[in-house]
Amino acid sequence: MQSSDVALDTMPKLLERNVAEFGDSPAYREKDLGIWQTWTWKEASSEVMNLAKGLIDLGTKEGDHVAVIGRNRPYLYWSLLAIQHIGAVPVPVYQDAVAEEMEYILTHCNATYAIVGDQEQVDKIYEISGSLKGFKDIVYVDPKGLRKYDKTKLHDFDSIIKRGENDAGQLTNQLESRIAKINGDTTCVLCYTSGTTGKSKGVVQTHKSIIGASMAAVEFDQFNNRDSILSYLPMAWVGDFMISVGLGMAAGGCINCPEGPDTMQPDLREIGPSFFFGPPPLWERLKTSVYIRIEDASPIKKMAFHYFMDTASKVGKDIMEKKPVRIWDRLKYSLGNLIIFGPLKNMLGMSNVRIAYTAGEAISSELFDFYRSLGINLKQLYGQTEASVFLTMQGNDEVYSDTVGKPLKGVELKIADSGEVLYRAPGTFKEYYKNPKATTETKDKDGWVATGDAGYMDDETGQLRIIDRAKDVGKLKSGALFAPKYVENKLKFFPNILEAVLFGDGKENCVAFLNIDLTAVGNWAERNNISYASYQELAANGEVGKILKEHVEAVNMDLAKDSMMSGCQIRRFLVLHKELDPDDGEITRTRKVKRSFVAEKYSDLVSALYSDKTSIATKTEVTYEDGRKGYLEATLGIVDATLYELQQQSENAA
Repeated sequence: MQSSDVALDTMPKLLERNVAEFGDSPAYREKDLGIWQTWTWKEASSEVMNLAKGLIDLGTKEGDHVAVIGRNRPYLYWSLLAIQHIGAVPVPVYQDAVAEEMEYILTHCNATYAIVGDQEQVDKIYEISGSLKGFKDIVYVDPKGLRKYDKTKLHDFDSIIKRGENDAGQLTNQLESRIAKINGDTTCVLCYTSGTTGKSKGVVQTHKSIIGASMAAVEFDQFNNRDSILSYLPMAWVGDFMISVGLGMAAGGCINCPEGPDTMQPDLREIGPSFFFGPPPLWERLKTSVYIRIEDASPIKKMAFHYFMDTASKVGKDIMEKKPVRIWDRLKYSLGNLIIFGPLKNMLGMSNVRIAYTAGEAISSELFDFYRSLGINLKQLYGQTEASVFLTMQGNDEVYSDTVGKPLKGVELKIADSGEVLYRAPGTFKEYYKNPKATTETKDKDGWVATGDAGYMDDETGQLRIIDRAKDVGKLKSGALFAPKYVENKLKFFPNILEAVLFGDGKENCVAFLNIDLTAVGNWAERNNISYASYQELAANGEVGKILKEHVEAVNMDLAKDSMMSGCQIRRFLVLHKELDPDDGEITRTRKVKRSFVAEKYSDLVSALYSDKTSIATKTEVTYEDGRKGYLEATLGIVDATLYELQQQSENAA
């Protein structure tokens, strides 16, 4: 970035800069019906301007809240920009949100318009329309299924573009007048939090905060207009907004949209992006897919894989970080790269990745090291919705599995007496929408924001270490530290375990709920001729329980080597009869466990784990895909796991 970027404090100014400097470079790509379509910055800007004029003609006023709902598509990213250009406020909403969730957000922000992807989103809004006071019209991108709908308040996306194209000059004048009023303190976006502890809060972010945080990230990792990004994460998640809108606009790079969720992996291989961002669950799923393929491979391929992966685990990270490695090990790694790692990275779509990041929640050191040993430059960053994401990032030569990086330019960090991480940063939010009480509780008069995370600055690396959510960190009855997320991430490193929830605060020992990964365990069942008709039946299989017991005890053995975490070994566990589901309120749309909700909903199961029972009958309310409610009954087996003595104590005793 050049010094002139100091003046780039609004999205309209950034778009104008990108057209002037990178006009003929690709800005957006989308795979549609198997074919990649490309728009340059000049072409994208034309679409944004015509859409903005069309929205003015539709009646959108300055300050209006406009919901944007759908999968990742250039049309919806242009919608975000067009809304910003006319002085209105975009409100991204999760496309898989049930009607009740959508109703809460649209009523809370008093949305007046919505730009949606398809019929499904139109139907959801129609379902809740009686509760939406002041709501006016819907603009839709995909006309499929909408031919016979009443079009009075329903508008085709192309028709809104046409209004802008057919403008005789009046709409252009209005647009220019509105753009001139926008400054760094103008509201840029209203993002809703994931709501792990209650109702989602609307986070008001200004143009200055979004661009300030984005520019700091661009400068830190030298992102530029030649970088390419695959945009596949939910558009309502602040992580996608900051990558696909903030970072993409600040760097002038190319945003690539897959054809759909089911084609994300092959589309990733075709695009071969230089930058890739994924939360821990995504990296866990990719690793699981690798090991499923290996289990189905021939004995020779399987043996070669494990042999070279053993070499990679020993020297792969050192080679990537240019540390001294013996010639023989370097040769073995080169051979492994030729026949194993290279093809594996190509299969994952990571062959051209210059930088990969993970964030959103903690990632296990085992999973993190797995990717770095393959030569994938996976790093960690730390942030939150209220900070416009970017607070700390790891440099290429300062990558550690247990830290999240150093503060970016302009970011100040400090640790409160309680152990909570506090910050002041360029990306700090303005306020929580309609919630001054929560705003003052989170941000003090000096601008310090409480993250809700417990952590400390590591003296050896100078980087921030996050222990867990501050509210989740506790003590066992013995006084030993209870940090559930740390243990849960170790469990989820095993491909067979999709989700884990640990309990133990104030108790003698820890117990856990586990969710199996249906793909991985189903593959195992198929190879062992074990038939099953449902997730519930497979989860209840005794052989599955034995496998998971081995995983739990392996984690316990590992924890026994850590004097701080040894008390978090799991004494008993059960395999839940259903997957934790955002539709049931058990996890957020970004797959963060709502710990207190789960503990309350399954209090009978938690009590059984702390009793002498070997099984427990339960009845659980579930939400089906069509929104209907039902009940699931099951009898769950409770498994005892071996606890291990602290290794240091054993050695001293010897």
